[in-house]
Amino acid sequence: MGPVWVRKTGRASSGADNISAEAGQPLVEMDVPASLPETAVETGMASEALSLPAGEMLGDAPPAADIERMDWTAIKAAVAGCVKCRLCHGRTKTVFGVGDEKAKWLFVGEGPGRNEDQTGEPFVGPAGKLLDNMLLPLGVKRGENAYIANIVKCRPTDASGKDRPPTPEEAAACMPYLQRQIALIKPTIIVALGKTAALSLLGLDPETPVSSLRGKVHRYQNLPLVVTYHPAYLLRNTVDKKKAWMDLCLAMSTYAESA
Repeated sequence: MGPVWVRKTGRASSGADNISAEAGQPLVEMDVPASLPETAVETGMASEALSLPAGEMLGDAPPAADIERMDWTAIKAAVAGCVKCRLCHGRTKTVFGVGDEKAKWLFVGEGPGRNEDQTGEPFVGPAGKLLDNMLLPLGVKRGENAYIANIVKCRPTDASGKDRPPTPEEAAACMPYLQRQIALIKPTIIVALGKTAALSLLGLDPETPVSSLRGKVHRYQNLPLVVTYHPAYLLRNTVDKKKAWMDLCLAMSTYAESA
C-alpha cells in the first residue's frame, strides 16, 4: 500500500493567514492503493503512431498567434480537435485541464496517464488523491482557487503501451495551449509537478535533475514558479515526501508575498 498525506491536526490551512502557524506541521501518511511509477502504469494497446519519427507533426493546429487570442471556449475546442503531433493517434480523450479558471494557484504536471485518458480529467486515481491532499495545507482544493493542467493534452505511451514522459518535441507542440491557459487564468503562483513540467516551463536542458531546481523560486515570464516532485513519483518514493513538504512551504510563503 502506498501512503498519502493528511494534516496531523486533522484540519487544513485556510490560506495565507495560517502559513506561519501551519508550516511547521508535517503531513502524515494514510494508506491508498499500491504505488505507481512517475509516469503511471499498465495500459491497453500501443499507439500506432509510435512508428513515426520522434517529433513528427501529423497535421494542422491553429498558429500560436491565433491561440494567443482564443477565449476558453475556443481553446477547448482547438485542443479537442488537435492533430499536431503523433500523440493524437493513441488518445481516447484529450485532457484539457480542470479547476477554477480564475485560480491563484496553478499546478502543472506531465501528461495524461491511462485513467486520465479515459476520463478526460487530469490527476485521477491514486496520484490524484495524493495531489488533492497536498493542496489542503495550501488552503485550496480541486476546483476552488486551484487549476490543474499538464504539459501535454494527450496520453504518451511507449511501444508496449505503457505511459511514458512526452518528448521535448511533443511538449513544444502542445505548449502554446498551456501558455494561453496561463494567460487566461492569470495565476499568482505556478507549482511544477515533476521534471517534465519544470523543464518545459523553464526551458531547461532535458538532463537537468529536479533536485537541482528545488528549494528556490524560479520565474515563468513574470510569475513565481516552485518545483516539486510529481505525486506519482512520491507514491513510490515516500522518503521524498519530506522534501516535497518543504517545497509546499516555499510555495506558501512565496504566494503570501505575491498575493
